[in-house]
Amino acid sequence: MNPSELIKKKRNNLSLTKDELKFIIEGYMSGEVADYQMSSFLMAVYFRGMSDEETYHLTDIMLNSGVVLDLGSLQMSKIDKHSTGGVGDKTSLILAPLVACEGIAVPMISGRGLGHTGGTLDKLESIPGFNVNVSIDEFRRLLAKNGVVLAGQTKDFAPADKRIYSLRDVTATVECIPLITSSIMSKKLAEGADGFVFDVKIGCGANLPGIELPIELAKKLIYTSRKSGKKAIAVLSDMEQPLGRKIGNWLEVEESIELMSGTMIPDLFKLTTILAGAMIFLGGKSGSMEEGEKIAVSRLMDKSAYRKFLEIVESQSGDLNYVKDWTKMRRSSIGRSMIAQSDGFLSDLKADDIGFAAIDLGCGRKRIEDKIDPLAGIILHSKIGDEVKKGDTLMEIFADANEKLDKAEERLNKAIRVTREKPPERKLIIDILD
Repeated sequence: MNPSELIKKKRNNLSLTKDELKFIIEGYMSGEVADYQMSSFLMAVYFRGMSDEETYHLTDIMLNSGVVLDLGSLQMSKIDKHSTGGVGDKTSLILAPLVACEGIAVPMISGRGLGHTGGTLDKLESIPGFNVNVSIDEFRRLLAKNGVVLAGQTKDFAPADKRIYSLRDVTATVECIPLITSSIMSKKLAEGADGFVFDVKIGCGANLPGIELPIELAKKLIYTSRKSGKKAIAVLSDMEQPLGRKIGNWLEVEESIELMSGTMIPDLFKLTTILAGAMIFLGGKSGSMEEGEKIAVSRLMDKSAYRKFLEIVESQSGDLNYVKDWTKMRRSSIGRSMIAQSDGFLSDLKADDIGFAAIDLGCGRKRIEDKIDPLAGIILHSKIGDEVKKGDTLMEIFADANEKLDKAEERLNKAIRVTREKPPERKLIIDILD
């Protein structure tokens, strides 16, 4: 086969066979297909798309470029969750221990922050000593011991995806549904799970714009999962404003512990219990998602999830006392309050601007070499629809330098809008696809 012929075929909107896709991917990994040829191929896919069948084949090829865990010896259902990325989205920290309490194994491979959205690994690493870089053997051991493991992608899982993603990042081909699907699914399938729940975000804080693209992605993820012999459910959730009230790495761990300790945080509670209900249902521990949601609520209320979370921290070398002392209000050295300038109702709390402001504060990286400040972040005192009075504190921001606070504040002023009329109530759960 000739790479240029296959690029031309895709450019002309023709479908590629599994053998043709295999030639391109394996050729790229071996050096027979050059970077510039793969870049052209990715751009052709970006503009022409792929059929469901092509997307499945691409996923399967990237999956089998590395190790695929066989967890058949683990005599329990294995269910994982994936979020397409949001601001303040800390549900993984709660879901993993919560679902594991029901005797369902959760082999969760997570990522770092992407663009304006936070990453689970960065949040976990705000706990001193917490080890997310576990070997495959340690991954298996932790899963067998605790029924749950929270870790990052190793070089052994879907190496083709890791290499191709780096190229997509610099060739403006990230926002492409077939490429996103194959990237997500090749890593998820490598974990050895039996089923997946996808939290697909819709709104300005999502990684995909509009409504049509996220829905298309949800359908592709479900199709590819089922074609691979796995169960799947997709929950479409709102990301027009941040989830919960705290944004930042340790702040999000802190809020997760608050919820697991009995504090009611309405939107975070609702989304977490719905996702957990779907996972419990797929894991065979309930007859419906609704029944699974009730089980999840009870595990939060009796603090089983919190005890399991402490177990995870200890098993993965995290500082247990640091976590147990979560009420100490650890923050970056400098704080500032942002004040309402008029009476009215909070009508906008744009999640994307808030996510970028969090990066300005030190919660994320602008360059690979940047160091994250685990205690930087934002605390929201009001959410969309809340009534505010002139002089009320709308949010607090924290960083280790005034220049960072200045930059973040400038961006946050654009994210906030107070109006005389109360805005329509937002729907947190937009739809559920199964």
